Amino acid sequence: MTSSDAQASADQATELASSIAERLDGSTLRIAVAESLTGGQLSASLAAAPNSSQWFAGGLVAYMTETKHRVLGVSPGPVVSARAAEEMASGIARLTGANLTLSITGVGGPDEQDGREVGTVFIAIRSPHGEIHVAERMLGGSPEEIVESSVVASLRLLDARVEALAATHNARR
Repeated sequence: MTSSDAQASADQATELASSIAERLDGSTLRIAVAESLTGGQLSASLAAAPNSSQWFAGGLVAYMTETKHRVLGVSPGPVVSARAAEEMASGIARLTGANLTLSITGVGGPDEQDGREVGTVFIAIRSPHGEIHVAERMLGGSPEEIVESSVVASLRLLDARVEALAATHNARR
């Protein structure tokens, strides 16, 4: 990854987090994240956004499999899966009380994990009424590039979900 590529990813993450912040202005939506693959970079992007103390409940980095099971309530079995991503999103909602949660788990490399190829990523978003949507992505590049691309992919999905929810949620206040 060149320094200009890394900067482009960082700029995208900053723009997306700012868009999320703008959409949440005056909203009752509260966001929390459970991260594995991204190791805190997703939380850092959201925390750096404008007025994040008004809507970002926090994040948990559950990097080790054991932490996912013990802290987030992920069932025994593979942690690089849609099911694990769903359970991580539900677990962080339970821990923080946030009404919109996002989780990410995947394989950054250099080796496969849980029978999944390097670059396999699962992103789950749990909406206020408990419905969960999981997206699977196949990302390429070095471990660093996969992490950066995962942060941007997560923020894109979250931004789209916030856009869809913000007007409805604001109207209910």
